[in-house]
Amino acid sequence: MPTEANTTRNWTIMVYLAGDNNLDSAGVVDLNEMKTVGSSDRIAVLAQFDRAGAKGATTRYYLRKGTPVVKDAVQTLGETNMGDPNVLKEFVTWGVTNYPANHYLLVLWNHGAGWDDANLYQGDVFSGATPPVSRKSQPVVTRVATAEVKPIAFAHARAGLSRTRRALFSSTVGSAVKQRAIAFDDQAQDFLDNIELKKVMASIKRKLKRKIDILGMDACLMSMLEVSYQMRDVAEFSVGSEETEPGEGWPYDRILAALAAKPDMSPEELSKTIVSQYLASYKSADCVTQSAVKLSDLKPLASAVNGLAKVLKKILTNSASRTALINARAQVQEYSRPYDDYCDLLDLCSLLEANLTAPKILSACDEVKQAAAAAIIASGYKGSAVNNSRGISIYFPKRKLSPLYKTLDFTKQSLWDEFLVAYLASLGR
Repeated sequence: MPTEANTTRNWTIMVYLAGDNNLDSAGVVDLNEMKTVGSSDRIAVLAQFDRAGAKGATTRYYLRKGTPVVKDAVQTLGETNMGDPNVLKEFVTWGVTNYPANHYLLVLWNHGAGWDDANLYQGDVFSGATPPVSRKSQPVVTRVATAEVKPIAFAHARAGLSRTRRALFSSTVGSAVKQRAIAFDDQAQDFLDNIELKKVMASIKRKLKRKIDILGMDACLMSMLEVSYQMRDVAEFSVGSEETEPGEGWPYDRILAALAAKPDMSPEELSKTIVSQYLASYKSADCVTQSAVKLSDLKPLASAVNGLAKVLKKILTNSASRTALINARAQVQEYSRPYDDYCDLLDLCSLLEANLTAPKILSACDEVKQAAAAAIIASGYKGSAVNNSRGISIYFPKRKLSPLYKTLDFTKQSLWDEFLVAYLASLGR
């Protein structure tokens, strides 16, 4: 254990690199990015990295500037299942116990796919091949061995990863790019679903006796109302992307350099900094999004969306209004093409206002916009393909509603899912 341990700092950064998949090489690059700044007496930079392959060990790091990565290893855990909530819990417990700080940023680094907890390792569930089921009801799956991945040099660079995006599960499940959740582990054929993540974060909250300051998701498609609402009671802020992320993900060198220059940043300021530095690190042709959300302000937004769902459901019986709604849905900003069941919530409201003139619709959309303006503290995009992104997306399928959608906190406390059922039924011949 480094001598710098047990010193209370301004920030402890904990990056959970679930790299036991086709993102392994990107994890190596990101570790080296973190090391360009490293830890200090004000900031601790920690990582837990699970390498790809049957022999890919999991290692915990206290990252420093100017040392070989191997010298920063604090613990070697052997092969772990990074999709197991207990593995995440143990990492965070280790981090906050040995590297206490005034503030904590936990980054979940991996493939991501929004709210949907269908088990991608059981097949392409939305194709009709098998009924959607949650991972909780699945039997234990035998591990499948893959080739051991050797370390790569930092000279590979972030730019070399830009040709891939984190939505692609090409290592073992290339046909399942539209499946959701986060932290996929190919060896264990497991992942963290949103219910598990909430439980882990609740246990971390009990450990800290307060919410974690920032939950960062360096993964695809995680800036959703459904995902953020699930985390509203266990973290102060969340940072993530509406769109898929390029293989490079977050620019850790830029983010940590900004924090090192001002280590007394508040959680809100660091959240905004992550958004601005992420966007600055990409070119306009990369088509990227990033946003930060103040989670304690999500209840009014959820309530406003509930009100919108009520009025939208009522207009479905009117042919002209239903056609206008269908047209709005057809034009709205979508993500993860060609799987287009996530759309930008505020762009949807703008299109509804343009296509439907009923006072109740206009009022409901205005309430959503006002509530979102309070909750979304930073938002941006680059690229014409995502130029109607406003910071938070919502599930709005065009064809079929996932049975798993009703398991979320958001759907249990709003009528949005009931509106979706009625809307999809109205599209039938």
